[in-house]
Amino acid sequence: MRLLAVLLAVCIVLLQWPLWIGKGSWLKVWQIESQVSEQKKQNDKLAARNAAMDAEVRDLKTGTDAIEERARNELGMIRADEVFYQILDGRASAPATSTPAGTTPPAPKPTGDTAAAPLIEATKPAALPGTPLAAAH
Repeated sequence: MRLLAVLLAVCIVLLQWPLWIGKGSWLKVWQIESQVSEQKKQNDKLAARNAAMDAEVRDLKTGTDAIEERARNELGMIRADEVFYQILDGRASAPATSTPAGTTPPAPKPTGDTAAAPLIEATKPAALPGTPLAAAH
C-alpha cells in the first residue's frame, strides 16, 4: 500500500512537471505577459510621439505659424514693425572701455542703485529676405 502511494505521488509530480517548469509552463507565460505589457507601453509612447511629429509636419506643410515660430526661436528673426529688447546683466556684460596711455579714465557718475539695475538694449536682428518675416530696417 505504501508503494502504491509513492508510485501515485511520482505520477502526479511527473504530470505536473511540464505545467510548472516545462517549455509552456505558467512561469514562462507570466514572463511573456509582463514583456508584452511593457512592449505595449513602449508602443503607446512611440505612437504618441509619432502623432505629435505627424501634426508638426502637417503644420509645417500647411500653416505659417510653425514656420514663424521656428524663425523666431532658432534664427532670432523679428517682423519689420517689431522692436527686440534684450535685457543684459550690467555686471557681467558691461563693455570694457579702453583709455589712451597716460590718461585716467573718467570717474563714473553716481546714479543711485546701479548695482542691481540691468541694462536694456534695443536691437533689430537680421531677417532673411523671402521668409514670412520681413527684414528689419
